[in-house]
Amino acid sequence: MKKLFSLLIVAFLSTSLFAQTTWNADPMHSKLTFSVTHMGISDVDGLFNKFQATATTNKADFSDAVFELSVEVPSINTQVEMRDNHLRSADFFEVEKYPSMTFKSTSITKVSKDKYKLTGNLTLRGITKPVTMNLWYRGTNVDPKTKSSTSGFQLTGTIKRSDFGVGPKFPAPILSDEVQIKADGEFIKS
Repeated sequence: MKKLFSLLIVAFLSTSLFAQTTWNADPMHSKLTFSVTHMGISDVDGLFNKFQATATTNKADFSDAVFELSVEVPSINTQVEMRDNHLRSADFFEVEKYPSMTFKSTSITKVSKDKYKLTGNLTLRGITKPVTMNLWYRGTNVDPKTKSSTSGFQLTGTIKRSDFGVGPKFPAPILSDEVQIKADGEFIKS
């Protein structure tokens, strides 16, 4: 009886391990953007040119997925070199001391068909705080040429820059404390 029980446990664990799938963001079809309001009258948008992201899941609908993100903060791009250099300085991101930003999800909660709340820990400028974002699973397709599976996601939400010590010299009337985040990504099955 003990032997049968042990075999069942091994079979269950083996199935669980083999069922887990990792998906990697395709940098050619993924984008991480942000937007802030300047002086209360216009939005300034930017993006990070260099980042890596993965999703690990056991389920086809990604309802148990764990998402991880690593961003190279010096790759910030607002299409204005002078502003980008200022954002890299100690006034904002202080990239020489804090060159990366990371996120790892801790829970995912289904809200409706293909819509989730994704909660995780965001680390920026050496400060880690929990954040919750909206996640939309946009579906999975198979490339007819390569036969590889690709899944699409859109993540949206808001963080406060003051929670992470970004730009403390710039009050909200000059630069909004709330930063709108939007990420669109295609993830290729490993």
